[in-house]
Amino acid sequence: MQLAKEVKYLIHKEVLLEWRSKYTINGVLLYVVSTIFTCYLSFVSLGDKLTWNALFWIIMLFASINGVSKSFLQETKGQQLYSYILASPAAVLISKMIYNVLLMLILTTIALGFYILVFGTYNGTNLLMYYLAIILGAISFSTVFTMVSAIASKAGNGGMLMAILSFPIIIPILILLIKLAKNAVDGLPWDTSYDEIGMLLAVNAVTVATALLLFPYLWRE
Repeated sequence: MQLAKEVKYLIHKEVLLEWRSKYTINGVLLYVVSTIFTCYLSFVSLGDKLTWNALFWIIMLFASINGVSKSFLQETKGQQLYSYILASPAAVLISKMIYNVLLMLILTTIALGFYILVFGTYNGTNLLMYYLAIILGAISFSTVFTMVSAIASKAGNGGMLMAILSFPIIIPILILLIKLAKNAVDGLPWDTSYDEIGMLLAVNAVTVATALLLFPYLWRE
């Protein structure tokens, strides 16, 4: 019960801080819209499904890095000390992950709508399955980059460390997401994607469990 109260309070704090500055939301939206529009000016139309799908996930990957990776890196020592006194390490990490998941769900939904508006979609595309891939992608990117951001914040040159630590984790996740999304674009039945969905859920569970085990030791430093 105490953990739930701490998580709720910290999420409320994150929302208030973001609402006052709107730095992350505006920055990521600007990146996504400008990138999609630049691609439109360059390609005008995307000739095949593979390119359409791959380009969207490349945009989403870098948008997630810009939006989520600053979770701990942008906090000052004073803010970290305030959180340290206010709540338990588990509450801090869980609140960051939940907030980042919600943020990425909003941003990726807007991005998908704008992407379809600009480039259109293909006949037979299973939009419900594709949106499920979007949801799983938002969760996966948020949990991984939040965990790596927490580790990188305790070391010097956090930006470089973020890239080094996140690369071997995010590539397998990205491959699974692209394959799931491709099944949706091809209009394949749901049972062909159960393996990818199950593996993504398992990876997220392992990531969260590992982060909860390691973060308290990092938080004490």
